[in-house]
Amino acid sequence: MKKLSWVDKILFLLNSLLAATLLLSNLLPYLSPKTFGIIAVFSLAVPVLIVLNILFAVYWILKLKKQFLVSTLVLLIGFNQLNLLYKIADKEVLMTDDLKVMSYNVRLFNIYKWKKEGKEETLKLVSDFIESKNPDIICFQEFLTDYDVNFDYKYNYIKRNSNKEISYFGLAIFSKYKIINKGSLDFKGSANNTIFADILKGKDTIRVYNVHLESQHIQLDKENFGEKDTERLVKRLQNTFEKQVTQVEQIIAHEEKCNYKTILMGDFNNTAFSWAYHKVKADKKDAFVVAGKGFGKSYDYFLPARIDFILTDPVFEINNFKTYDIKYSDHFPIMARLGDK
Repeated sequence: MKKLSWVDKILFLLNSLLAATLLLSNLLPYLSPKTFGIIAVFSLAVPVLIVLNILFAVYWILKLKKQFLVSTLVLLIGFNQLNLLYKIADKEVLMTDDLKVMSYNVRLFNIYKWKKEGKEETLKLVSDFIESKNPDIICFQEFLTDYDVNFDYKYNYIKRNSNKEISYFGLAIFSKYKIINKGSLDFKGSANNTIFADILKGKDTIRVYNVHLESQHIQLDKENFGEKDTERLVKRLQNTFEKQVTQVEQIIAHEEKCNYKTILMGDFNNTAFSWAYHKVKADKKDAFVVAGKGFGKSYDYFLPARIDFILTDPVFEINNFKTYDIKYSDHFPIMARLGDK
């Protein structure tokens, strides 16, 4: 192998820095944002770090340079990160009696016309989509509570925001099966929340949590994502992640008192590389990791942002997972089909 040119020396220095950063990012799920707030912000950059290290590894391999080992070894050490980011093959087990669960942040059905379609047209598009996929249980985030939106489900639990100024939206759970108990965690000082419903399927009771963690309020179409400078943006993200810690701890404490098997799904406003995801997931199955394909991108952005999740009790067999690339909101709906072991 020939010695490196000065260009390759610069590239290898950059490669080494990115590899070291990716290596350290393996610690992020274990560092609480309350203690390591600034560091926690870097969890958003992990997908980019993974892709860049893959590109560097390929670059050095094509040039027949031993420098490919740097990124390759780091990627192998953090193999679980690759597993959370991308799946090569999906899983599909054909069953007639499995439970189909869906999560969808509908962004208020476009009442503020972020997209060209109006509210009524968006409602019709979403309704037609849901009818075509026919899920048994749906969890909606940013759901309009002051409108007659039913989707023809026999049972539902709709919880409006406790703040009167924004009480026109909240969370909703729709179910084909009977809801025998329901409630709200009522996050303090937040427009977001988590609700739950105990759903009777046959002789089995399942608790479904509809999760909507603190929003980052990032404006993707503006410079510095809507902040005056990068420093303020980082500070805002740090504050958001700190709020998520309190919310996650509240969810975990509530779930620990539940004697039923559980399904948690919704918009976490954070990635699978974050402390929040790691804590909520615990020993549960991530439906995408088990049965998904590709990046599983659930947010309409050019980067592979997976911030919507379906996490299930280990007793469930995950037969299939899909992310639907429909642009009626800034999120894509996700659906999993669950069976019993």
